[in-house]
Amino acid sequence: MKKIDFYFDVGSPYSYLAHTQIKKYEKEYSEKVNYMPVLVGGLHKLSGITAPGLIPLKAKYLIKDCKLWADKYKVKYQFNRYFPIRTVNLMRACLIAKQENYFEKFVDKAFYAVWVDSLNMNDEQVFLKFLKNETPDPELFSIKFNDDIIKKELIKRTNDCFEKGIFGVPTFFVNGKFFWGQDRLEFALNEAKK
Repeated sequence: MKKIDFYFDVGSPYSYLAHTQIKKYEKEYSEKVNYMPVLVGGLHKLSGITAPGLIPLKAKYLIKDCKLWADKYKVKYQFNRYFPIRTVNLMRACLIAKQENYFEKFVDKAFYAVWVDSLNMNDEQVFLKFLKNETPDPELFSIKFNDDIIKKELIKRTNDCFEKGIFGVPTFFVNGKFFWGQDRLEFALNEAKK
């Protein structure tokens, strides 16, 4: 089976919903999905797109739609009352966690903090408390956080994603094809089996 890349941003509710289903997929098929952190705000800027959550009519629909999917999937979920979440800090932290072999747990906890606990990750104190409580070495995270290497890697990952033709998250990429949307995992799986 071919590897499925999953482009995501923790601040995307649909990325969270996709994440909950990937965990089921990984258990069922004993296959790991390759998580690809990107900055959705940067991706939207490159694509010339206004995020649906920033358009009032679409935002109302999005809130209801996410709840429908969460109920269908039977997963815990609440729309974050501080949305939109500026995720540059969270996504840099994901890259640090990847370097430190703490990625899977960190991504789980970050998604949960934003889309279940509804934490205000826009507030620096809330974010720092989250790092302190949910990382094995908060000091290391603090040191690496403003490292140019981490900053450049997030920019590069986002640019590379855009160069593939991807314009939003969540997106599954497999066998040179991409499938946009949290409900497209099945299509990506079928492509991976080819």
